[in-house]
Amino acid sequence: MSFQFSPRSIELQQRLKAFMDEHVYPNEHRFEEEVESNRRAGNAWIPTRIVEELKPLARKAGLWNLFLPRSARVPEGLSNLDYAPLCEIMGRVSWGAEVFNCSAPDTGNMETFERYASEALKRQWLDPLLRGEIRSAFAMTEPAVASSDATNIQSLITRDGDHYVINGRKWWTSGAGDPRCKVFIFMGKTDPEAPRHQQQSMIIVPSDTPGINILRPLTVYGYDDAPHGHCEVLFENVRVPVDNILLGEGRGFEIAQGRLGPGRIHHCMRQIGVAERALELMCKRLMSRVAFGKRVSDQSVWHERIAEARCMIDQARLMTFQAAHMMDTAGNKVARREIAMIKVIAPNVAGKVLDWAIQAHGAGGVSGDFPLAALWAHSRTLRFADGPDEVHRAAIAKLELARHTDVPESAARVEVPITRGS
Repeated sequence: MSFQFSPRSIELQQRLKAFMDEHVYPNEHRFEEEVESNRRAGNAWIPTRIVEELKPLARKAGLWNLFLPRSARVPEGLSNLDYAPLCEIMGRVSWGAEVFNCSAPDTGNMETFERYASEALKRQWLDPLLRGEIRSAFAMTEPAVASSDATNIQSLITRDGDHYVINGRKWWTSGAGDPRCKVFIFMGKTDPEAPRHQQQSMIIVPSDTPGINILRPLTVYGYDDAPHGHCEVLFENVRVPVDNILLGEGRGFEIAQGRLGPGRIHHCMRQIGVAERALELMCKRLMSRVAFGKRVSDQSVWHERIAEARCMIDQARLMTFQAAHMMDTAGNKVARREIAMIKVIAPNVAGKVLDWAIQAHGAGGVSGDFPLAALWAHSRTLRFADGPDEVHRAAIAKLELARHTDVPESAARVEVPITRGS
């Protein structure tokens, strides 16, 4: 299969690489210094000045909202295949995608608004998100249940006249720690007695609604992901208008399936960029160090690792392109097997290459002097986020078995797994 990028995508790739070289890579240390300065001052959640300074430059350069295909609101949006190499380039720096208004969870939330929200909700929330004026959060995962099975969700959305009343405890709510977060997309049960996949609904909740209490930010291997953040959030008797429901009661599972496909592949695209950055840093480090009388890069064990890393990255990239192509040509539902496969492959590849890169850097690799440790921590979380490896492997197996039996492939239901940071 040959993957042909449009002339516009090819031109944008060159423009994006130049922007990253001029504005993003030189400011990686400044970003970290700003976050640490804010942390010492008592508030790590203040948005960094460097990112806010770069956003207008990115928009002026035509590198804005490239992730959203087939939207009249975003004519600059690319197909999934055309966006894939651009997303990879952005992913080489942990905060890079935000500069271009292409970061999670806003991308997944904006796709949700675009596909499933009323025009009034789009004007209220989608338009300012597309302009980069506000940020958003996605509240699905719960601490009290195995959220890899979304039907386990216990939060309640109860009709009361012209309002819904929301009660529940969520965690790993991506974006909730950001002071610019103005809206949640919340998933809960409107009818616990309905058929299993018709119990859940999704509803829009303004972040300033009374009854929302952010309990704490959560850490991953000691990283709190400030100023973005993933939080545990308590919703107690939160009242929102009935018009805030998406599609109607019982449609939450359907919406989650539609939302998670693009979110998953965007994570995978960025993970390819992470793996490429790790391999680049590894090679440069190995060539700059001497041990036992010769450069470390001359040691045969590193030849094996470098070669294996290159093979793994290129395989993962081609799998990502295939999934993106199928999403564009056949739709997200038909591409669910390819999406599941790359969701397993990409974070594992990135994690392995990062592990080798950390090893190549010695003690420096686990320090904050290099980006490797933080990138590894994030990559490891992606083996849970938007569905754990085990659930995706089970879905792949069901689809494969269906090909060799009389059971139609459509009968092999792909469950919605845990979601975080889409």
